[in-house]
Formats: sequence, C-alpha cells, structure tokens
Amino acid sequence: MHNDIADTSSTDPVPGDDQPAHGQDVPDLRVFVFVLFFVFGGITSLNDILIPKLKELFTLSHAQAMLVQSAFFAAYFLVSLPAAWVVRRIGYLRTAALGVLVMALGCLLFIPAARIGVFGVFLGALFVLAAGITTVQVVANPLISMLGKPRTAHSRLTFAQAFNSLGTTLFPYAGALLILAPLAGVSASSLTGAALAAYRQQEAAVVGQTYVGLALALLILAVLIWLRRHRLPTPPPAVRATGHALQLLSRPRFGLGAACIFLYVGAEVAIGSLLVAYLMQPSTLGLAEQAAGTHVPFYWGGALVGRFIGAWLLQRVSPGKVLTGVACAALMLLLVSVSSQGAVSAWTLLAIGLCNSIMFPTIFSLASEGLGHRAAEGSGIICMAIVGGAIIPPLTGHLADLFDLRLALLLPAVCYALIGAYGAYARRPAI
Repeated sequence: MHNDIADTSSTDPVPGDDQPAHGQDVPDLRVFVFVLFFVFGGITSLNDILIPKLKELFTLSHAQAMLVQSAFFAAYFLVSLPAAWVVRRIGYLRTAALGVLVMALGCLLFIPAARIGVFGVFLGALFVLAAGITTVQVVANPLISMLGKPRTAHSRLTFAQAFNSLGTTLFPYAGALLILAPLAGVSASSLTGAALAAYRQQEAAVVGQTYVGLALALLILAVLIWLRRHRLPTPPPAVRATGHALQLLSRPRFGLGAACIFLYVGAEVAIGSLLVAYLMQPSTLGLAEQAAGTHVPFYWGGALVGRFIGAWLLQRVSPGKVLTGVACAALMLLLVSVSSQGAVSAWTLLAIGLCNSIMFPTIFSLASEGLGHRAAEGSGIICMAIVGGAIIPPLTGHLADLFDLRLALLLPAVCYALIGAYGAYARRPAI
C-alpha cells in the first residue's frame, strides 16, 4: 500500500451504517446491485435510439447529434467525485437510493422538454438523468466487488456487468418500438411549416411519454432500496485518507486504467451511436430507420453473452491476457467492417459488442487492485473517466461529417489498440 496516499496513524469511523467491509457476503443485496446494473445500462443504451430521432426532428449533423452523448457523459466527469464524497458521508445504499431518485427526476424533465420542443432542453434533461446514473454507478462498482471474496472480484464484477448488458440489449429494442415506430412512415425532411411543427410536437411527446414510464419504475426502485438501507452491518473503523482523491492517478496501474476506461467508453458509445446510420447506408444494409434500430440489440446482446462467458473465463485466465485478447479482436473486427460492404460490414461491426463485453469490469478491477479503503474514491475517479463517452463520439461524428462513417470508425480502432496494450501491461497481479 502506498503510504503517500493513506495515513495509517489515525482512524475515523466511516459515516453511515451501510459501509461494507471487504468480503461480506449479503446475497439479497447482490440481487439489488444486479438490478441497478440492469437499469442504468438499459437507460444509457436508449441514447442510441434517441440520437437518430433527435437528429431527424431537429435536422442535426452527425456531430451535433452526438451532443446527446456529450451532455449525458459530461455528468460522469462533473458528478463522480461529489458522488464518492456522498458515499463516504451517508453510505452506499442511501447514496444508491438518492441516485435513482435523481434518475427519475431526469426522466420527468422530458415532459417540459417535449412540450417546449427545443434540442437544448432535451440535453439538459439528459444531463440530470446521467447525474443520477453516475451516482448509482459510483456505488455499484465497488459495492459488488466488496460483496464476496476478493479473489473472485474480477469474475463477480463481470457477472454483474452481464445484467448491465441485459438492460442494454432489451431497452433499445423496446425503445425502437416506442420511439422510432410511431409515425415511422413520415419523414421530417418531407414536411414544412405547420405540418413540420406538428410532426415535431407529436414525436417529442412520444419520447416524453417513454421517459415518464421509466420515471415511475425508478421511483418504485428507489423506495425498495431505501427500505434495505440497514442491511449492511457497520464495519470496523476505516483508515482515514489524506490528500485529494486525484492523487490515486499517480499510481501507474490505476492512472493508465482510468485512461483506458476513457478510451473504452468513448469507443463503445461512438460505435453504438452511429450503428443506426451505419446500417442505413446503401453500402451496408440499406435499412429503414426503425429496422436499423431493431439491430442495435445485437450489438449490446453480444456484450451480454460475452459477460457471462467472461465471468467463467476470468476465473481461469489472467484478466490482463483476456483484456488484450478481446481488444485485439475488436480491432480486427472494426478494420474488417470499414474495409468491406454489405452483410459482412454490418455484422462484423455488430459483433464488436461481444468483444466489448468484459472490457469495463476487467479494466476497472485491474486498475482498482490494492485500493482497499479508498475503493469509493477510486470508483469516483474511474467514473469520471467515463467522460470519454462525451468526447470521443462527437469527434467520431465530426470525422463522419468531414469524410464518411467508415473512415470515422478508425478513431475507435485506435482506442482498442491502446486498451490491448494496457492489458499486456497489467497482466500480472498488483503488488
């Protein structure tokens, strides 16, 4: 343990009565954490359905449409460390309930956004929604690692991420039916004047109604979590940390891991955000918008299958080696996709979801090895790195506007190459 990060000469009790000691096994709480992964993964993936709809409604370029991801993932950068502070003050489960309430508020803000019909208001609602998701994710990642034996933390976090992938698989399909299917036969480009304004109002209302339904479900979930806020016994007094949480970045394994989270989220979100447009290209599959939208679950479904496989594989193979392997596979699939056409181009891009499957949990657990009582702070910093989803997708969209979608996807390819290098670097356990 690095003595420049922790002061071992003094101790303070950790506030809150639900701070877990590492290694506690509370099965019913693990179920609730799995539900949290399912919910925040599913709601995040709805952006891939929302982007083409808002792009059409407000006549946006690829780069402008990617501002949806910028508004959403900027919350990770701004909210993660404050959320980690809240965890230390009130505990994991209380913070989780608070985060779910903020998510519900963000969903409800889609009502005024739909009525006003201004793109910027939608971005504001998405930011609030993402602030709640960020808070929940800061809680969920270290909590699932702590609820069990330390030696199986890689596998357990990957298994939990499988529920995240289940959400990202089911939600886009439902979103395509609820958001893209209504008025699917009408195109904004063919309307003008009052007809265009009426169409935009109708479609915005459809989006708003979808998110109101989500808000009601989230309110119920927040109540259920709150009722279980005392389920974790109070641990022994914890070591008091000195210095700012960002000092953790001075540890190469952690700092490089946080950078790889930035690259991974950016690459995954950029590909997911452009999937509908990519599949609509005549040189790919030439699908209509709704049909292309129903293919998005194949991308996230690959991550679902891969995480169940990965939970088994990571108990038998070094996590660093597995990370390098899947990153190289993603790179190869991406290069095949951009250099081919038709079904081969489409399905090799969709298959990257399978390779993405274990990247986040494996990078997270590799970077977090040895953090001990500073796990919440480390989680906060790593969640800040998720801001890659706000930066790399707009850059990819800008490249698509300048050149084309295929060349733009070379940026995510660079991200995967760097992630593969980190896996090779971190293949040995932290000392």
